[in-house]
Amino acid sequence: MSRKSQARSLRAGVLVAAAAATAGTLSSFSPAGAVVGDAAADGSYAFAARLVIGDNVRSCTGALVDRSWVLTAASCFADDPAQPQALAAGAPKWKTTVTVGGKSAEVSALVPRADRDLVMARLATPVDGVATLPVATAAPVAGQALRVPAYGRTKDEWVPNKLHSGAFSLDSVSATTVATTGTGGAAICKGDTGAPVVREVNGKAELVAVASRSWQGGCLGVPATETRTGASNSRVDDVAGWVQQVRATAVGWKTQALVRSDANLFFASRLYDGSWTPFEDVQAVAGNIGGVRAASSVGINGDTHVVALGGDGHLHYAVHSLDGGWGQKFVDLNTTVSDLGNITQVTIASVGGDLHVVVVADGYLFHNVRSENGQWTSFKVVTDVTGPLSGITSISAAGAAGGELHIAAVAGGKVYHTARFATGSWSRWGSVAEAAGATAPVSAVAVTRQNNDLNLALIASDGQYHTMRYASGSWQPVRSLGSVVGNVTGTGISAATVDTDAVFAVTTNDNKVLLTARHADGGWAAPEDLNLTAIPGNHTGTVITSSL
Repeated sequence: MSRKSQARSLRAGVLVAAAAATAGTLSSFSPAGAVVGDAAADGSYAFAARLVIGDNVRSCTGALVDRSWVLTAASCFADDPAQPQALAAGAPKWKTTVTVGGKSAEVSALVPRADRDLVMARLATPVDGVATLPVATAAPVAGQALRVPAYGRTKDEWVPNKLHSGAFSLDSVSATTVATTGTGGAAICKGDTGAPVVREVNGKAELVAVASRSWQGGCLGVPATETRTGASNSRVDDVAGWVQQVRATAVGWKTQALVRSDANLFFASRLYDGSWTPFEDVQAVAGNIGGVRAASSVGINGDTHVVALGGDGHLHYAVHSLDGGWGQKFVDLNTTVSDLGNITQVTIASVGGDLHVVVVADGYLFHNVRSENGQWTSFKVVTDVTGPLSGITSISAAGAAGGELHIAAVAGGKVYHTARFATGSWSRWGSVAEAAGATAPVSAVAVTRQNNDLNLALIASDGQYHTMRYASGSWQPVRSLGSVVGNVTGTGISAATVDTDAVFAVTTNDNKVLLTARHADGGWAAPEDLNLTAIPGNHTGTVITSSL
């Protein structure tokens, strides 16, 4: 970069991008350096990542916020670093290698923000064994002390091989940026673009912002007349939810929760590390269906399929895609597939790549299939084959080995079971109460497979219970879940298979949802309170789903 072009930019009052440039232009980037400051102690700031973009075309710094994601500056990847908002999502233009915690991985995809110099860079190979940096959720406040660890240029090294860090004070906060000033000689230099701006809360580091532009006073190669150490950094605290949503698109162990609260429906994803994305209002993003009376969901090939009974009495179908968006917004199945009557219950399940939909309408059980290629059949009455079952108040379905579909239903306070075989034929309803010993009146039921067996959990007037139907067709005696979920009064229950676990969500009468799981060895996980404080209203039901 020529000093002549640099001087022109500074006279114009423009902050300089703090990454390096292709030769001769101030607005582009060049090879890496580090924050003017002290060398970081070995092992500290392990989340700091070094990015080499192209054949040393550019170098930047970033922060590992997930085993599969680095948060950094969009200007590192933009054709014109002065226009980071022009960066398109998708594979990076240049091959990019990320090194963090002594491990290296290539960047496979970019997810930029349109409103600030910020991008999530997805790693082709997840980085394990390195503590990630949590994103702050509380807004930064002027006067706070911050720290910036980075790999950029220093005051006397062009390309240091060691991480450096410097102290900064927070000057001001805007809607999308944070202004900082280096203290004790610290400054943001070339190669530091994308570096994490960190604050400590109760001794723990959290990400407040990402370095974007700076005056670079005191950095090697900058005129001695430039003494300003101020920098502009992209805020991240107010987009913590976006970061979580992007994280959810990475392949890994995850679960979905579909929570019905009054007439609204909310959706969130659980990530491999146990954290949850923020709950989003499904009708706001997938289409308003006039409120939600009932809903069911299931994962197929990474996507989450949702069928909801809308306020109009119709069934509506949507798909939450693996990339984090609603690839298919709600469509009315009553107009596109079959016009059913008075629908009161709905449940869905996957058998292979096919989606099976089961509903109760006008007192009859109906069944439909959406094939893996997207073709729907028509709803058909199945109770003529299974036998009549009047007064159904709860149903649940699950796919099983051999292409079978199993359905559990509550009618007259008792639990019944039927199965659809791979041939398309159905078994007659059998009483689970008689087979497994359930005696108290039952209000809700949930089923899910585990290996070749079927898990069945139920809510009765005297507590929550569990049983299993083995592949042989025999039933395990019903057992109380009191020792697992505690002394609670359940109002609803759902189930899903996640890896080798059978996961259950119990909605309680005090507006909570408890998660637990039966492991493959027969042991149970301690209950976890699914925090629903961000969801207003009365939580009337929860559907737990695995998308993988």
